[in-house]
Formats: sequence, C-alpha cells, structure tokens
Amino acid sequence: MQVRLAVARDLPAVAEATAAAYADHVLGPDDPYLDRLRDAAARAREAALWVAVEGERVLGSVTDCPPGSPWREVAAEDEGEFRMLAVDPAAAGQGVGRALVEHVLDGWRHRGARGVALSTLPEMAVAHRLYERFGFVRAPARDWSPVPGVELLVYALDLSRAAP
Repeated sequence: MQVRLAVARDLPAVAEATAAAYADHVLGPDDPYLDRLRDAAARAREAALWVAVEGERVLGSVTDCPPGSPWREVAAEDEGEFRMLAVDPAAAGQGVGRALVEHVLDGWRHRGARGVALSTLPEMAVAHRLYERFGFVRAPARDWSPVPGVELLVYALDLSRAAP
C-alpha cells in the first residue's frame, strides 16, 4: 500500500469510496451532504487529498486541511486538521485508515503543529477507536453543530505527547 496525493484519475474512485464509507451516517440517498462527500475535486483543489492505493486501486482517502483551507472547521491556528477519512468498505480491516492517519500526523509534525483536531459523528465508534489508538482525546468543549440536528464531536491530539 502506498499513500500519495490524489491525482485526477483517482477522483471518481475517491468520490464513490467516500460516499460508500459514510453510507450508514447520512440521511439517505437524498442527503445533501453526499454531494460534499463526493466532491473529491474540490478537496483536491482546496486542501490536500491523500489516497491510499494498491497499484491503481484507491483503498481510501483523507482530506488534510491546511491553514486557509475552506475545509478547516475546528483546528486552532497552531493545530492541524483532517477530515473525511474514508476507507472503501471492500478494503476495511487492511490498515488503510491507520496508514492515512499516520501519514497526516507525520505531515503535521513535520510542519511544526502543536496538535491536530478533527470532528466526527457520535455514532462513528470504529473511527473513534482508531483516533484513540493514536492518542486523540475527546475535547467536548469544542463540540459543535454545522446544521440543526447534526451534532459533531471534536477529538484533539497533543503532538508533543503523542508517539511518532
């Protein structure tokens, strides 16, 4: 498995894998958030869209949100942020999510970030366990709601305390 920046040929697969990974967490096929999940081209333009691939097959992706990116939502000025971590359901259990998170955290360490923050839905227990294995902790004072009826939890990682 290789982690690299997404290129144009990856974007359709990223879009569909992200929608599939989030299928149990949207309000059905007409949920407007699905359009945002599928907009891999915008994420590649406005942030850093990383993919885990095996050959030409996209296994998963993550959006790394640098300062100034419209995709940043919860990070403080000295923190990194990532979002839309998605593993193609056909690649679940192969360490794809772990590899993508490791890659993003290494990048933020290299850039000198104090920490990393992210938002997640309360029901995404599998993702929560992954984040906690990396040392992320709940930051309930930072929880927020992007739209009525959607409550997001914030997890934060102090990079000075986290093992590389």
